Amino acid sequence: MSTAPTTRRFSGLSARARWVVGAIAAVTVLVALVVLARWAWGLAGVQDFVARYPGVATGATRTGTPAWVDILHFFNLFLMALMIKSGLMIHRTRRPAAHWTRRGRALLARSRTRPATITLEQWFHVSLDLTWLVVGATFVVLLFTSGRWVRLVPTSWDVVPNALSVVLQYLSLHWPQESTWVAYNALQMLTYFVTVFVLAPISAATGLRLSELWPKQAAINRYYPIERARAVHFPTMWLFAAFIVVHVAMVMATGAVANLNHMFGARPGDSLVGVLVFTASAVVVAGAWLAARPVLLRPLAALTGKVTR
Repeated sequence: MSTAPTTRRFSGLSARARWVVGAIAAVTVLVALVVLARWAWGLAGVQDFVARYPGVATGATRTGTPAWVDILHFFNLFLMALMIKSGLMIHRTRRPAAHWTRRGRALLARSRTRPATITLEQWFHVSLDLTWLVVGATFVVLLFTSGRWVRLVPTSWDVVPNALSVVLQYLSLHWPQESTWVAYNALQMLTYFVTVFVLAPISAATGLRLSELWPKQAAINRYYPIERARAVHFPTMWLFAAFIVVHVAMVMATGAVANLNHMFGARPGDSLVGVLVFTASAVVVAGAWLAARPVLLRPLAALTGKVTR
């Protein structure tokens, strides 16, 4: 039976209607998986599997959360939120608010090189990207020099069955016994590993290819065309957005106070320090999101180049 009529009907929906249909489909699938997991939980074989693989991969323990992790976590949250906004601005903008030209025009003119001119929205996105790369590089260096890499990088294949066990426990609504102060569960480990060491490099490489920093006459352009980078870069942004939504939801659902203390207070326990710091951080991020408008971006861009309407 052909699905073409259904596809045409779906493509004819408005963007808001597509979101509603997609959300209903996602919730339906999730409910079905929960029902299936609840049924499977009572099977003897499933109980034996969970007992053998409770959810923490071998070698994943490293007690404590240093202050640098929390500081970089905030900057990562701040920059990723604004990168998503700037990416949406580029995607939706039909008439740029302004154009930005890098400095050094006279020097470039003497060398017969045309200065790069990009839209204000592109300047905002590229500036955030470069700052995010610095933050990410700092995190990776500290991750390996401190030995905390064992919490994010799998060192044993038992991470796979342990991750499956965690998925089953979550879906069956039996939260696994865990403490992120000591170790991430196997599902968290795999998710963070993919985010840091797969999605982030892909986002950086495709973003660089799309920017004016990429040489226009490079030989690699034949094998790495800009269209291919564009086709990957925007979906990657949505994967980051999905990660943020799920990440925040799980933090709140699996012990919000203790988790926020680990992530924003660099301490164990159930004090309100992490909650207060997180609240302040959320206010800062929301304020920056709302303030990221042309009226503010123009003078900021003018600090690094020439801005023209």
